[in-house]
Amino acid sequence: MARYRMRQRLISIGEDYVIEDESGRAVYRVDGKVLRIRETFVIEDMGGRELVTIREKKLAIRDSMNILRGGKTVATVKKALFSPFTDKFVVDVDGGDDLTVKGDLLDHDYEIRRDGRRIAQVSKKWFALSDTYGIDIAEGEDDALILAVAVALDEMAHDPDEGKG
Repeated sequence: MARYRMRQRLISIGEDYVIEDESGRAVYRVDGKVLRIRETFVIEDMGGRELVTIREKKLAIRDSMNILRGGKTVATVKKALFSPFTDKFVVDVDGGDDLTVKGDLLDHDYEIRRDGRRIAQVSKKWFALSDTYGIDIAEGEDDALILAVAVALDEMAHDPDEGKG
């Protein structure tokens, strides 16, 4: 299992942020792209190689963000149509098994599941700093994709336009 450390409300457009492993070593960089029509974030390895791009999907019926690799959409994160008492999102994975996200996104306490099996868990409980949260990702999973889902969820949960129609 891999554990990563991220800051709450990761970044705003135009800011860069480093994702650390549990020992505090920088392993990924998130770049909030400026001067874009849509909100866009890029996750790169520390060598500057682009791994995934997270892009707001404009004109969608409900909030959603696309995750791209090499310019091709590999997953779409979107809010579930109806989920009383909890935040629930679905991640449509292109050519793979879709993911579900359930829990409290604002408090960074949720799980990501595939076919009912937990593949990642997000929690603030692992770190003493109140603005920090962790992401545990199961062995054999696509870490960059799961981290991109977390970035998208963080952005969607804190979007000032959320809920406006």
